[in-house]
Amino acid sequence: MHYTNSIYCEKSRKLEGKTIVVGITGSIAALECFATIRELIRNGAKVIPVLTQSATNFITPLSIEYASGSRPITEFTGKSEHINVMNSADIYVIYPATANTISKIANGIDDTTVTSMATVALGSNIPIVVAPAMHSSMFVNSAVQKNIEMLKRYGVIFADPRIEEMKAKIVSRETLVETVVRLTSRNDLKGKKVLVIGGRSNESIDSMRIITNRSTGLMAVELAKCAFERGADVNLWMGECNVSLPDFIPTERFDTVDELIEMCDEIHHDIVIVPAALSDFSPSVKVKGKVSSNSKIELVLNPLPKILPLICKKCKNVIGFKAESKLTNDELVNKSKLKINEYGLSAIVANDISSVGKISTSVIIVTKSFSKNISGTKANIANAIMDFCLEKL
Repeated sequence: MHYTNSIYCEKSRKLEGKTIVVGITGSIAALECFATIRELIRNGAKVIPVLTQSATNFITPLSIEYASGSRPITEFTGKSEHINVMNSADIYVIYPATANTISKIANGIDDTTVTSMATVALGSNIPIVVAPAMHSSMFVNSAVQKNIEMLKRYGVIFADPRIEEMKAKIVSRETLVETVVRLTSRNDLKGKKVLVIGGRSNESIDSMRIITNRSTGLMAVELAKCAFERGADVNLWMGECNVSLPDFIPTERFDTVDELIEMCDEIHHDIVIVPAALSDFSPSVKVKGKVSSNSKIELVLNPLPKILPLICKKCKNVIGFKAESKLTNDELVNKSKLKINEYGLSAIVANDISSVGKISTSVIIVTKSFSKNISGTKANIANAIMDFCLEKL
């Protein structure tokens, strides 16, 4: 048994049954390939590595064979490896891609293993993802940019680099994997604009202290990632949270309910999902500076506007979340239906507050006419909510 069998589908089955050819070129960023290949395998992929001779100056074929479980292709032997491999490929990823390789592919120059694979992939309509890595002055060079635009017109997807320290650094591992998942998914939300609003709001007592709710933001992140993976154009609006935010999804931050209300004018989406834990009250007086810890404070709390009815005026498909405690399932469903009618929602995802902060939970999707219980990880629940959106909305 090869080492990779022990990590296969360790993280998810999102890429199960998919064959990914990874073309590796001569860049110092090639050192990232080992961990990235293993991440693809952890999500269920079979990986076939292809190295240029220049790449072998940075990494060894033996190390990449150990990472992938497949012997890398480093030269063509007359057995039509480039044709045979691409016949079984679901996607071709060039990671990293140098300025030289990008320009060669754009201009039909076919003189390395990686460029030959690209020629076959382009001619066979196999999806190609290119992850550039180079000095920033090379990346912004007019000729290189012209070649990038040419490849985009051919349908090539670019996983854009991070511009840091005068370098166009290779895209993050998470973004690369998520891009591959998106391009090999069922793509059933393609063309849909989805907005997810998550996290918790903060209402100031003074310059130091706040009133807030319990929310990690995990459910919002899983929903945004799931919608992205299934082809939607996704925006994420996030309050305070305790999770890392995906850098491949456009994200705007808010602090207070009033700030979120101001953002609502930007809603032009097909679906809005709101797992945010927003404050119901705000102190009537907000003290500038810090109230002495020896002082006695009496708080008068004013109710804040409800955000869901405002969102429903901007979008006809809005899913709210409702957390309650010590209610039976029937009571939770009935209370949710009242809110659906009151606010004009399409549905509510209801749950007990005991699930806050946990990776796995149980929820009930409630509409005016039906309810459905769902249990599992928040990633699985996010997928079930997207299934509901497709079926009912």
